[in-house]
Amino acid sequence: MMTKYSFMDDYSEGCHARILEALAATNLEQQVAYGDDLYSLEAKGFIQEMVGDQNACVHFVAGGTLANLITISRALRPHDAVISAETGHIEMRETGAIEATGHKILTVPAKDGKLTPSLIQTVLDKNAHFPHMARPKMVYVSNATELGTLYTKQDLTAISALCRDKNLLLFVDGARLGAALSAQKNDLELSDIYELTDAFWIGGTKAGALIGEAIVVRNSDIAEDFAFCIKQRGALLAKGRLLGLQFRELFKDGLYFELTKKANRQAAQISEAVTSAGFELAAITETNQIFPILPDSLIEKLSERFQFYNWGAAEEGHSTLRLVTSWATEENQVEELIKQLKA
Repeated sequence: MMTKYSFMDDYSEGCHARILEALAATNLEQQVAYGDDLYSLEAKGFIQEMVGDQNACVHFVAGGTLANLITISRALRPHDAVISAETGHIEMRETGAIEATGHKILTVPAKDGKLTPSLIQTVLDKNAHFPHMARPKMVYVSNATELGTLYTKQDLTAISALCRDKNLLLFVDGARLGAALSAQKNDLELSDIYELTDAFWIGGTKAGALIGEAIVVRNSDIAEDFAFCIKQRGALLAKGRLLGLQFRELFKDGLYFELTKKANRQAAQISEAVTSAGFELAAITETNQIFPILPDSLIEKLSERFQFYNWGAAEEGHSTLRLVTSWATEENQVEELIKQLKA
């Protein structure tokens, strides 16, 4: 058992109680395998309704790295590359999974972790000596970003317009898409993301599911034979019902967004406590991730009771932390953390 309360991530807990109840209640029901079960079909229907296309291509996989590498490798030809912010998850946290599929990642520094049309154009300009350089073909963004920041509808529309003008594919990593769409400043709907991108995925692992992500593909060329790619990468679960049932529970009546709103609200409380105590933030708090810059002495004190990620050294005697709230974060633990920040 952990002796310290964790603000390390939003997947330290198992899953929402309703999902456990649904799994137990349906445990002995016989269902068709490999994602053709009734639960998966119902879950796909809920997602298709939300994106506004009853024929949208929806597939469930167990984790985010699978969602990224399967979609990117399916979409790109052998000589194609993907553009990412240098803080992008595929660049920083996936052990070279994309490169292992044979595709180069072209990175660019991005303020608050967000790509812009001008940054994308910079990468295009620097990687145009064909056929001697890998061809930029896809733009990869995360919403929310690795720094917890948001893409607005205006942001994503501008990127989408550039991609379509330059014949680039646009792909959104949605590990924390629930947090992004539940944010107070958000003005995007799932239907907007569907219309503006070629493919994206909806994260369940970080939003109350035990495991699971939902890949949604609008581009018909990418969607074709997508199931073959899932199988070939070892991601087609025989008991696909496990993934489908969870997404059915999360999306049938809005539980998904109820849980992500809670995490965002708690993060906002912590962020406000950080600034009211006179400390700075390394990135604005828009979703469920907080990046406070704190004195090392205070960090040492906090570490006696809490677990968190040390993001790196800041100015002398200070470091940047990453604190993450989840669908299951306990209110009394948030209150205690705030109390210690203000002490």
